[in-house]
Amino acid sequence: MAGATPSPPRLSGPIKGILLMLGMTFLSGVMNSAARHISDSVHPFELVFFRNLFSMLFVLPMLSRYGWAVLKTKRFGTHFGRASLNVVNMMFFFYAVSITPLSELVALGFTAPVFATFLAVVVLGEIVGVRRWSAIGVAFLGALIIIRPGFEAAHLGQGMTLMAAVTWAGVLLFIKSLSRTEQSITIVAYATFLMTPLSLIPALFFWQWPSVNELFWLAFIGVTGGCAQFLLAQALHEADLSVIMPFDFMKLVWVSLIAFVAFGEIPALTTWLGGAVIFAAGAYIARREAMRGKP
Repeated sequence: MAGATPSPPRLSGPIKGILLMLGMTFLSGVMNSAARHISDSVHPFELVFFRNLFSMLFVLPMLSRYGWAVLKTKRFGTHFGRASLNVVNMMFFFYAVSITPLSELVALGFTAPVFATFLAVVVLGEIVGVRRWSAIGVAFLGALIIIRPGFEAAHLGQGMTLMAAVTWAGVLLFIKSLSRTEQSITIVAYATFLMTPLSLIPALFFWQWPSVNELFWLAFIGVTGGCAQFLLAQALHEADLSVIMPFDFMKLVWVSLIAFVAFGEIPALTTWLGGAVIFAAGAYIARREAMRGKP
């Protein structure tokens, strides 16, 4: 029709995926910074419990949409194993958040996909070629650049961060196995419902009732963490992993800016260099995985 207002152009799937990924990395940086802020007064294990509790409240409305039938499964044991390992992972991670420079935490966290590839070889017997083995070696070189053994004594936070990366790699293998037979909402629901009571057990040994202000920050961490996971899932729905993976490096940019403003932390040059090396190796592995999945 003459004079009709043309409809605005729609964003393509890859562009949507990239924008969603950028939002996820920002929320991830915000959550980590909030966890650092509250870790001065709330024990990390208690923080893990409230993180899961408020994330569960985030998931409940999704179940009202899909129905409780999504909880039907023949693999409860695998779901329980994933949730148990995920709780251990979060305990390592949030303890590391409380004692490690945030930029260093994020940079070393980029090793998780590399550890996942290594564990897939050891545990699942997957075949990895020379190129991906080389990328694994490069990633560990990047970790050594950050840790600088021989020049500085490795501190507890770095060890906790690497253990968080290793256990998260194990969680990724559980998710990979479950995704062959289970719906995404089923995997997310069981993880949330099982991790909340499981994380309460270690939290009880350090329990102190949070103040109103602390409860606000704990809720904020749970909601931002849940939103970040949702944005990541949507990004993967809109675009291939090989498209959005390069933008995961923005985690280091966001968290460095927030940590500088909020805590006065200035990331070392070796953190940026090592993080870039680790990230490049992880991105290469992700691309090789994508190529292997195509004809």
